[in-house]
Amino acid sequence: MSLLKKIQTPAQLRQLPEHDLPQLATELRNFLVDTLSRTGGHFASNLGVVELTIALHYVFNTPEDRLVWDVGHQSYSHKILTERRDAMSSLRQDGGIAGFPKRSESTYDSFGVGHSSTSISAALGMAVASRQLGLPRKSVAIIGDGAMTAGMAFEALNHAGAQDVNLLVILNDNDMSISPNVGGLSNYLAKILSSPFYTSVRQGSKEFLRPIPPMRELARRTEEHVKGMVAPGTLFEELGFNYIGPIDGHDLPTLLTTLKNMRALEGPQFLHIVTKKGKGYPSAEDNPCVYHGVTAFDPKTGKMVTKSAKAPTYTQIFSDWLCDMATQDERLIGITPAMREGSGLVDFSELFPKRYFDVGIAEQHSVTFAAGLACDGLKPVVAIYSSFLQRAYDQLIHDVALQNLPVLFAIDRAGIVGADGPTHSGNFDLTYLRCIPNMLIMAPADENECRQMLTTGFKHEGPSAVRYPRGCGVGVPVEKNLTTLPIGKAQIRREGHKVALLVFGTLLTTALSAAEQLDATVINMRFVKPLDIDLIRQMAQQHDLIVTIEENVIMGGAGSAINECLQAHADSTPILNLGLPDHFLEHGNTTTLLTQCGLDTNGIVHSVTKYLNLL
Repeated sequence: MSLLKKIQTPAQLRQLPEHDLPQLATELRNFLVDTLSRTGGHFASNLGVVELTIALHYVFNTPEDRLVWDVGHQSYSHKILTERRDAMSSLRQDGGIAGFPKRSESTYDSFGVGHSSTSISAALGMAVASRQLGLPRKSVAIIGDGAMTAGMAFEALNHAGAQDVNLLVILNDNDMSISPNVGGLSNYLAKILSSPFYTSVRQGSKEFLRPIPPMRELARRTEEHVKGMVAPGTLFEELGFNYIGPIDGHDLPTLLTTLKNMRALEGPQFLHIVTKKGKGYPSAEDNPCVYHGVTAFDPKTGKMVTKSAKAPTYTQIFSDWLCDMATQDERLIGITPAMREGSGLVDFSELFPKRYFDVGIAEQHSVTFAAGLACDGLKPVVAIYSSFLQRAYDQLIHDVALQNLPVLFAIDRAGIVGADGPTHSGNFDLTYLRCIPNMLIMAPADENECRQMLTTGFKHEGPSAVRYPRGCGVGVPVEKNLTTLPIGKAQIRREGHKVALLVFGTLLTTALSAAEQLDATVINMRFVKPLDIDLIRQMAQQHDLIVTIEENVIMGGAGSAINECLQAHADSTPILNLGLPDHFLEHGNTTTLLTQCGLDTNGIVHSVTKYLNLL
């Protein structure tokens, strides 16, 4: 690591001669493997952009020039080269650096990300700001081919092509293989097409031929025909971009020449590069999906360190249920917005390929697509992360709930998600769901209840949602039968005195532990909407204090629903709402974060005791 050890900033990187950069790429890739084998994190995608990252910081004057990394799964090399190499050992850990670009972490992180397909919009905004302020800086958006499936990316391209700004969009094509035309000829032509001479001749010819429409049209068609033989750029050209590529994203000399040429060009530019996920690490190259996100692993063998699970994950519970219900009901359709593995649809996709739909990173489309299916008698199940469903809120209201359509939302990653941090935290779904008419909303306390609620929601003739957390359940036996629960009915789990704990979701086990110290009654609420109003009023009449507990923000959450219920019935029983605070939670260990929020056993006991002393 003789070169990498010398590099703390891009300015130092730019002092290296170009012939040293391939060695730096090797050292950087080795450093990534070594570091992530101990910390875990996003692996294959980061190995694929080592050369691109070096080339970008070498050619562009960062941080003055703006780099916007889409999603951020590919930003680790960027972090290493921008003053954070020594902090990589703390990646995604309590008090450590984030797994995604974060503006408060570094001036080199020009835009905070976590969700996909935002880079072009953000970089365009920065490019327009530069123009308005009269600044000569450049703006670059680096977006993957997966993120290009989102409508937002094309909305931004459509807008950007009509703007007279210095914007470069780099399409990092590492999976879809949009074009097989990668190699010596394509790289050579990319250098030619991006050169100032070619650009000036092309623009000058168009201006010269403008008074002669037939000749100008002939020139345009000839140019498109020649370029079309080596590049799929017609779409981007029609949107107003100067398209270059595709080129080999691991060929540093070609990257450097092309980026230098394109940096000197005016107006919207589009560079298409092709890279390989997991580049330089055979296990990740062969299985980029498996090595997308890794736990700690043996760098020699690639074998990941796995902890023996005492219980199945909630994602696995959903996966098993989906296959069982699909066997029983042929109307079931499984839908995911590009999260087949994360949401547990692998088995379903293999068993029922004609009833499985991965719509790409297009959450809005996934919801309205499900609504269309439901209109004509099918029973769609949308498997989606809590934070991703936020992106389809309009469709959830207008296309599903307003029409009272039977669409089931299986909402994974609800609550705190740990290392992925605030961009992926599912802290708001109870709040944003329960205000929508016609919604049936459930929060299971354990694995078996999750299976029962999924069945209940699927058989419900209207929109429904089951929200469950990341990780394992508590280890209760799971019934094989597909049974339903009585809608809107809660369950008394412990009888006590003075204090009643009304619990929504998987914090029930923690609440039962706290109740032993408080001698409190514990209610497993199960349903956020509709509420078990009769039982709530009964608890209020029999106890001195009602306490609501949820792994959702307090503001507008399930506890607020209890407040509204008691107020509507003129009940003055004191009530204490416990949940997540009104600020974004940083990345870290889930258990530690729950403790910080006062949602562990001691935290609940402390909050209740303190409140009782105020009465």
